[in-house]
Amino acid sequence: MSAYYQLIQRQIDKQGVVTAHYQSTHHAQGAWNAHEQHMAPATGVICAELEQFSPRNDVRIGRISLDILGLIAGGEFYIRTKVIRAGKTIELIESEMVTQGKISIVARTWRMMTSNSQSVAGLEDQSIGTPEQLPIWHEIRQWPGGYIHSIEARTEQRRQGAGIVWLSNTLDMVEGQPTSAFVKLMGMVDTANGVVATQTLLFNLCFPNLYLQIHLYRLPQGQWLGLETVQQYGEDGIGLTSSVLHDIYGPFGRSEQILTLRPVHAE
Repeated sequence: MSAYYQLIQRQIDKQGVVTAHYQSTHHAQGAWNAHEQHMAPATGVICAELEQFSPRNDVRIGRISLDILGLIAGGEFYIRTKVIRAGKTIELIESEMVTQGKISIVARTWRMMTSNSQSVAGLEDQSIGTPEQLPIWHEIRQWPGGYIHSIEARTEQRRQGAGIVWLSNTLDMVEGQPTSAFVKLMGMVDTANGVVATQTLLFNLCFPNLYLQIHLYRLPQGQWLGLETVQQYGEDGIGLTSSVLHDIYGPFGRSEQILTLRPVHAE
């Protein structure tokens, strides 16, 4: 299998609500539990649905906020997508990912009117170069799970707590469907939480994220995602992973992941 997911069927009701049924493959397997999906490809398949949902040429996605409500079980699931705030210049779209009869992820996405702002355009985030000449980071595969073993990682600047890591993969998000740069790169952003862990790999504390929030000041291009990431732990069991997101042409956005720190074997 050369994809993270297989589409079973997609339906559109009279109100324009789209329900798409999928089957996850081994490549979508998570790192914390063998029977769950990794949040990275789960984000990617939600973005694949968003990309196809009521497309318009005059708006684009500016923010995606994904709340993780529970374990993202592997196997069959469905994504239900609808407009919850319609508008000519901005609209808010909600996507629910339901696994084993429970809502696992609620994603809310702002699509925003585009216009010519070249006269005032400017970025403070700086380019981090490109990954072609960087060494492969084999140690990322010390993490378990099919998803982590599906990606290639490159780095020469990382330590516990901060670093720059480039990621790519050769898989389609959905079997038999072309994968856009937007879907491919969004489908790797959640990996940021594991690339500069503020612990050695034999963790005393696990640190799953409760949400993933992505802001895009331009749409990404190409096949490589650059993560310029900082991970910080507070003293009361809460942490934060923050990243500037890059493609081979430069920075294009930012992501945040709030973390719950807990003993590895806690329920």
